[in-house]
Amino acid sequence: MADCEKEEAHNLQMEFEWLLHEEVHSSLSQLRNILMECAQRFPLAVFGNDQLNKTDRFVFAAPHDQVKCVAVLTGDSITNAEVNFKVQRQPNVNMRTSIVNEHPWKLQQIQDAANHLQQAIAHIDNVDRHYLFKTSDEVMHVLGNILGSLQRSRTSLIVPRKKTIDDLIKSRNMKSLSPNLPENLAISFYIQSYKLVLAVYQLENAHGSVKHETQQAECSVPWLNDALVLLTIALQLCQRLKDKICVFSLYKDFTVSTHVPSTTSC
Repeated sequence: MADCEKEEAHNLQMEFEWLLHEEVHSSLSQLRNILMECAQRFPLAVFGNDQLNKTDRFVFAAPHDQVKCVAVLTGDSITNAEVNFKVQRQPNVNMRTSIVNEHPWKLQQIQDAANHLQQAIAHIDNVDRHYLFKTSDEVMHVLGNILGSLQRSRTSLIVPRKKTIDDLIKSRNMKSLSPNLPENLAISFYIQSYKLVLAVYQLENAHGSVKHETQQAECSVPWLNDALVLLTIALQLCQRLKDKICVFSLYKDFTVSTHVPSTTSC
């Protein structure tokens, strides 16, 4: 091997070891700080934050005032709400129902997102800050776990789970309404990105098949926007580190020497 090739190989080897011993731990520390800041945005006790049972009041907006709602969000549940809407094709018919503290409406998406966020932080905490990674596979395994948890957390808030009308009508949350709605009407509260959405479904039996029409009202939830921005930043940081590791994983002959570097990540 020519001297220039040996020098290049040596430089790549040193860069590889620096990446495994230094930059990985530095990036994980930075990533943890971002995720802890994200956790602080949640209105739940996520990794010991002080937002337990944080309460916010929201006024929903809808086109032509077809649907009106004022709701109180406490933690991951709607603990109080007044819902008014006009029945479609019956413009003079208004429906009214409410949610009271004794029977809150659970928003499972918030709890799911918080759980996955906690898992991501736990994956970072499982890595001893003085541990010296020896292979790219070790790092890729850790990053894969973190990325998976972050993606699930973000998806929980952006993509609400689809439910059939029958599932909505039979859901436990529908029992939170007082008074109950007629059998041909159903409502649903859900998170979609940085918004809290109220959907009203009107069922109609047409020629033996059940169809439904939907009306919606929504409101912006500031902490959701903050949390999604931080999750996105964390995902990008994690992906950049993964991409760097992937480059070196192509060099199968790279091995980390057994000596301890002169400096270690703290």
